[in-house]
Amino acid sequence: MTPVVQLAEGKISGGTKTDLNGEKFHSFLCIPYGKAPVGELRFKLPSEETKLKPVMVFIHGGGFVMGSHETMTYGPEYLMTEDIVLVTITYRLGLLGFLSLKDESLEVPGNAGLKDQVLALKWIQRNIKNFNGDTNNVTIVGASAGGACVEYLLLSPSAKDLFHKAIIQSGSTLNPWALKDFPLSEFAKFHGKAGMTEKELLKSLRDTSVREVYDQQNDFIKSKKLFADLCLISPVVEKPNPTAFLTEKPIDIIHSGKYNNVPLIIGYNDGEGLFADILAKLKMCDARVMADIPLEQMLPYQTNFTDTQQVKRLIDKLRNFYRPETDPIGRINLITDAYFAVGVKISAKNHAQVSKYPVYFYRFTLNEGLNLMKKMINDKRPGACHSDELGYLFKNALAIDLKDEDKHWIKQLVTLWTNFAKFCNPTPSDNNLNIEWKPIQNGKLNFLDIGKELKMDVNPEPDRMSIWDDIYQCINNK
Repeated sequence: MTPVVQLAEGKISGGTKTDLNGEKFHSFLCIPYGKAPVGELRFKLPSEETKLKPVMVFIHGGGFVMGSHETMTYGPEYLMTEDIVLVTITYRLGLLGFLSLKDESLEVPGNAGLKDQVLALKWIQRNIKNFNGDTNNVTIVGASAGGACVEYLLLSPSAKDLFHKAIIQSGSTLNPWALKDFPLSEFAKFHGKAGMTEKELLKSLRDTSVREVYDQQNDFIKSKKLFADLCLISPVVEKPNPTAFLTEKPIDIIHSGKYNNVPLIIGYNDGEGLFADILAKLKMCDARVMADIPLEQMLPYQTNFTDTQQVKRLIDKLRNFYRPETDPIGRINLITDAYFAVGVKISAKNHAQVSKYPVYFYRFTLNEGLNLMKKMINDKRPGACHSDELGYLFKNALAIDLKDEDKHWIKQLVTLWTNFAKFCNPTPSDNNLNIEWKPIQNGKLNFLDIGKELKMDVNPEPDRMSIWDDIYQCINNK
């Protein structure tokens, strides 16, 4: 029998699927949470009882320019074994989601994609009870750019009271790719529209098909031929306005402690940097760009690049420590740290300092058969690549003929994440994981190593992180 749910907007029909344990669950796909952003709405802001179950809302990654919630990558079968309600959402990407114009009369201040996410969370508050979801127990989860989105939602007043816990996987607002202004004048010149006003450019984009807008932005990004420009379109700090999502720098908001404080899981994968080679082999980007990454692109965005002597000193620090030109592992570690681990660690430490709720820090090191990115090209190198953990949370098209050990690793990660959603503690006292995940406490950077075994430790990669502490000190003292 087809499941039907009555919403305020009308009835919707779903389907029935089977989870990893062979149990049936109801699935509802492609539910609209607002008016479709087409025509004049394309760049506008989004317009607005059995025992209830914990709700987990997943926000996909993709560098703010690609990705979706489709079930070929994010199948619900693993998480649905734990009696939760899972919601995966879409949001506008690229220029459609993150175009920001200075002319306030055009009403395109930026961050439309993040505002879409707020609209989706409001829809969940209105409707999730109809799916047996608990509006008072919503956990937002995101990976990569989706992880940065989760932290942005923590920091935005517009998302207040829309969620109660958060899980950030391999992404942070403090990563160098997560906050930048799009070079609109360069984009216009590249496409033969130099000299156009913002109003004229906006009309041109509105008159262009969605497919062509994406093609234009992707052609422009590829033309830059810089590793750092893979995430050229990102969230921005807006001028104060009635619909603003973010009006201060993320680090300043975190330091203030005045944001949506909730219990938090945050962490990264030990081999994040492997993704550069994997993307090249998948022909998702220019192999030459991935092979030759200028060291200045690894420096924090706070660096004063007009001070050439300072830049040289900082580059020398990185070169002498990682030796990326001659040491392949050093190169991978440099990408891991510069683009993911350092920002995530700084976020974790700062949240723990100001939040009254627990902050659980992790490092994912599991390197088994379901590592998502590595499985795509059968990569045998050590380490867990960027996004590899997703293969243990969501069923994907590559996950066929699961072995018993695969199911064990799935159960391990799914249990940690869903325990947190249910109990605000990934390892409650009656857990069967034989581990107590201790949060960061009194400045002590406790972390859970999620590998073939679950192990507690303190301060991951201390030698590597100390180099970045030195770099940030040099920048802050300048």
